[in-house]
Amino acid sequence: MQELILGTFLDSDLSLGTNHLSNNFPWLSLSILFPIVGAFLVPFIPDKGEGKQVRWFALGIALTTFLITVLAYIYGYDPSIDNLQLAERVSWLPDLGLTWAVGADGLSMPLILLTSFITALAVLAAWPVSFKPKLFFFLILAMDGGQIAVFAVQDMILFFLAWELELIPVYLLLAIWGGKKRQYAATKFIIYTAGSSLFILIVALAMGFFGGDTPNFEFINLSQKNFGEGFQVLCYSGLLIAFGVKLPIVPLHTWLPDAHGEATAPVHMLLAGILLKMGGYALLRFNAQLLPEAHAQFAPLLIILGVVNIIYAALTSFAQRNLKRKIAYSSISHMGFVLIGIGSFSTLGTSGAMLQMISHGLIGASLFFLVGATYDRTHTLQLDEMGGVGQKMRIMFALWTVCSLASLALPGMSGFISELMVFAGFVTDEAFTLPFRIVIAAFAAIGVILTPIYLLSMLREIFFGKENAQLLSTTKLIDAEPREIYIIGCLLVPIIGIGLYPRLMTDSYTSSIEALVKRDVIAMESLKNPSAQLIRRNYLAPAIIPSPSLLNGTEKTN
Repeated sequence: MQELILGTFLDSDLSLGTNHLSNNFPWLSLSILFPIVGAFLVPFIPDKGEGKQVRWFALGIALTTFLITVLAYIYGYDPSIDNLQLAERVSWLPDLGLTWAVGADGLSMPLILLTSFITALAVLAAWPVSFKPKLFFFLILAMDGGQIAVFAVQDMILFFLAWELELIPVYLLLAIWGGKKRQYAATKFIIYTAGSSLFILIVALAMGFFGGDTPNFEFINLSQKNFGEGFQVLCYSGLLIAFGVKLPIVPLHTWLPDAHGEATAPVHMLLAGILLKMGGYALLRFNAQLLPEAHAQFAPLLIILGVVNIIYAALTSFAQRNLKRKIAYSSISHMGFVLIGIGSFSTLGTSGAMLQMISHGLIGASLFFLVGATYDRTHTLQLDEMGGVGQKMRIMFALWTVCSLASLALPGMSGFISELMVFAGFVTDEAFTLPFRIVIAAFAAIGVILTPIYLLSMLREIFFGKENAQLLSTTKLIDAEPREIYIIGCLLVPIIGIGLYPRLMTDSYTSSIEALVKRDVIAMESLKNPSAQLIRRNYLAPAIIPSPSLLNGTEKTN
């Protein structure tokens, strides 16, 4: 079989009024490089040291990046197509098999939009930052480009580089602007995440050099290789550890409560809204898509680990007296539904996992922003030291209540739809035995019951009851400011919009999820029926439409 060229450039005519926008426009490269270039311009912004000028510059860069990703979705992305779109391919280091290859499909495009959206709000949330503001906003903008790159790149070595480079800003944001134990939290974060990501490099090299030919690390090339079952299992195991740390999966989760416990509000938003989603995305992209036979064997383990996440983290959150750590464990619990959805062999369940990542990105960002806003007023994170502040901060109480209801999956909110899809998809998935489905659903339901208990009791301890006289005597409780209301409002619009009309989001990735699930189902059936191997091989080599070369603008075909 001749080598296929990575990427699909759609040929449909896309226009706005009389202006025709070509699909050849490098939307994704621009969305990655623009905030990074903007970050390197930050040191040259005239500023007296308080950050008044640099924060406006950073906000402009972040909003422009968000606009670029929105335009990429409108003018270059067709949700009905499951193949790669917005593809760009430039030879980088051909002797080493390295290529600048980016593109988007239903697995990545929604998360690219989420990344640029949350980052723009995080910049606005960082408005009060006055300590080393240039460095702070430099790191935020660098993270923006790095995180978009993680979702957009289509080369495994390039993915590893983006994954690693994105860790450096997080480490510095924790180590410099964190709380009293910031050095401990930052060090633990880098040890866990950077250490585990070595598995990504090892697996990438093993898969790229597999077969003895010239190494090629592009996803399409890797998907066409006939990896043996044992080889897939080894690669899957390594990647599960690497991505399990980032998701995080219990017991690889212990870095997250410490990191959230010391982070500032903007960093909270990036951690909960984007960073955790990188793990879920990578499990779908690599484990489920590139290693389907191994995924068929590991799927029950993913589901069991998802249930452990839900119950263990919910119980632990219930016992936490520190507000940040309570919300952090709540995030771990909610990511358990992502694992169950990824482990299912139903389109509905896997689609629910994707929607849960998007939903939790929005809800988690809103809750952690409110945690930071509340701490700025009370100067405490201990629930025992709060009480009755709802009398002084009524708007803040209303914002907390709505976001907490979204987190506990109230009908009409995005969390309800995503969790319902995961449940319905799994319990109707005939790939698993009926007793297994009943047991898993019963245990997962325990987490669903615990979530409203610890969230509503948290609201009671913060806002209701007798006012803490000592707290009121030492702090001035000011209600929510317009900037804070605006940030929460921006997050609540998609939370409620998706909850009322889920197709606003699900239509953007349904085609890609269906193709992914079909691929995994065929792999699972091939393990049961060896005679189906030929069918599996024919299907698992996806159809790729030849794309124009970015080097000379001429169409290449092999």
